[in-house]
Formats: sequence, structure tokens, C-alpha cells
Amino acid sequence: MKQQQILKSFLFLLILPGYGFTQDPSFSQFFSSPLNINPGLTANINGKWRLITNIRDQWIGPASPYATGTISYDSKIMKDKLPETSTFGLGGMLMYDYAMSGIHKSIYASLNVSYNITLARDAGDHRFGIGVGGIYGSKTIDFDRLVFGEQFTGHGFNTNLPTGEAALINMKPYISSSAGATYSYTTDYSNIDLGVAFFHLNKPKQTFLNDPHQYLAMRKVVHANFETRLNNNILFNANGIYQYQSAANYFSIGGALGFFIDETGDDQILNLGVWYWSKNAIIPYIGMRYKSLQFGFTYDITISKLSEAERKPKTFEVSFIIRGDDNKKGYIWCPWK
Repeated sequence: MKQQQILKSFLFLLILPGYGFTQDPSFSQFFSSPLNINPGLTANINGKWRLITNIRDQWIGPASPYATGTISYDSKIMKDKLPETSTFGLGGMLMYDYAMSGIHKSIYASLNVSYNITLARDAGDHRFGIGVGGIYGSKTIDFDRLVFGEQFTGHGFNTNLPTGEAALINMKPYISSSAGATYSYTTDYSNIDLGVAFFHLNKPKQTFLNDPHQYLAMRKVVHANFETRLNNNILFNANGIYQYQSAANYFSIGGALGFFIDETGDDQILNLGVWYWSKNAIIPYIGMRYKSLQFGFTYDITISKLSEAERKPKTFEVSFIIRGDDNKKGYIWCPWK
């Protein structure tokens, strides 16, 4: 137990001076967490409303696991007061992120508004959308569960002794802003979505050391999505994302085949696919859509240096989506929407 505490303290002290805690959580199933990707995707739904939950357990094995979860809801509003070609959306998301077995805890809450309009209808539907959001964040560290070198007595650690780190404090909550834009082109058989977004535009201050030079860096996102029917029974989907924040950046790209189980319609789809997370993992995916319900499961096959550990890291992720039906038929099914 003491060895585990020493390791946790060492990792904590190693990453604390830098930006280890100043990066937003990410999901392997990014396409199943749209409000975490772009506020412009708020209410960009093939339905009246959408309820999503995501659960991710990361690196179970050689290191203290990370646990992340979200629940979000977004909806089209004021439909009777807007032209048929326009959509006004409102949505919100709650997220928790636990690291070091809960020693480090983060809680986020966001509220987004969006506006989407048809630009043209030329052999398809061209749409453009914008969205803005506000984010409330709070991060804390349970210092009582950590031990420091100054507390070592030669025979063990005495947590009643001073830590020698007088500047350590729990940071104050912060508020930040986000903005994004999307473009979509949809026909009877295909759909294309492109988007760009920026989070933490105001770069809120964030530090456990009373350091005014430490702040939450802006997160920049570019994403794309494509679906098409290969035939009456199979749907092909490919998408990708690139994110950059502080000194960290990554991309994820992949695709899936959707097999229509119900030959009479699109109500039942089995999805099988795989994604590549740059220099980190290969991610097999299995999903199922039944009417307004959508379920997804992924397992990250680690290809980074962590794969060389004696105990292999394990990362699971589950997503669950419910959409409110507005009886809109004839659209191409899309996991973003």
C-alpha cells in the first residue's frame, strides 16, 4: 500500500508543474459525444431531441485508472416560430473525470446554443450551422491521500508531518467559452459533415500552485464524417477527428459497416468497425441501433509504450443514445445525428 502511495505521489509531483491536468478528457467514441466535440453539433439531430451517456475506464492495469463519464441532452426548440429551413438548438452536458483512483477529480458542466440553416438545395441539402457554449469547471485534489518525501521518517511515512509544499491548494472553479461551425451535405444515399471548433477561448487560469502563468489552453478541433449506402442492406460510415491542446495533439480515424437487420426499414442496424488513435491504440467497435436507441462498445488495444508493461493496460468505453422521433423519413442514418 505504501509503495502505491509513493508511486502516486511521484506521478503527481512529476506532472503537476506542467500541463498534465490542463487537457480535456477525450473519448475513443468521439462520434458518440458530439457536444464534447463541437457546440455547432448541438441539436444537429435526425429527431426532436437526443440523450447521450458515455462511460470510459482507461488504463486499468499497470497505472491508476482514469474514469470519465458524461450525460448530455440537446433538442430543437422554437420550431413553430422558425422557417422550415432553420433550426435553433439548445443543449447541455455534465461530465466527470477521475484520475489517480479518484485523488484528482474534475467536474464540468456546459450549456450550448446553436443555429442551423439550409444554404441551398441542389441535388441535395446544403446546411451550415454555428454554435456557442459556456463551460463551468471545477478540479480538486485529495491531498490527504498523498504522501511526500518530507513525510518519510526512515521507517515509513507519517502523514501528520508537513508536506513541504506550502503552495499546494485546490484551484478555484473556472468558466470558459466555446464556439464552432459545421457544414453538411445530404442526399438520399449519402451524407457529409465537416466541422471546426474552439474550446476555452478565454484561457481560464488553472493551477494548484498559485502560479498566474498556468492556464487552461485552448482546445482546437477539426472533424469530418461521411456515410453512404453501399446497397439496400449495408451502410458505410467513416469519420475522423484532430484535436490540439497545449503541447498535446492527436488524431483518430476509422470506419464501420452497418448491416440492416430489418429488411423492411432502417430501424435495426448492426455496426462493426475499427478506429486508429494516433500512436496510442487500435480501437475495435461494435454497435447496435434499434429504432430510437443506439448502443456502442469499444476496447482500446494499446500500441504505445504502455503495452510493454507487465500488466497490460485495459481501456473500455460504452455509449448509449436515445433520440426522440419526429417522423422525419428518407434521411441517411448518421451516428453524429
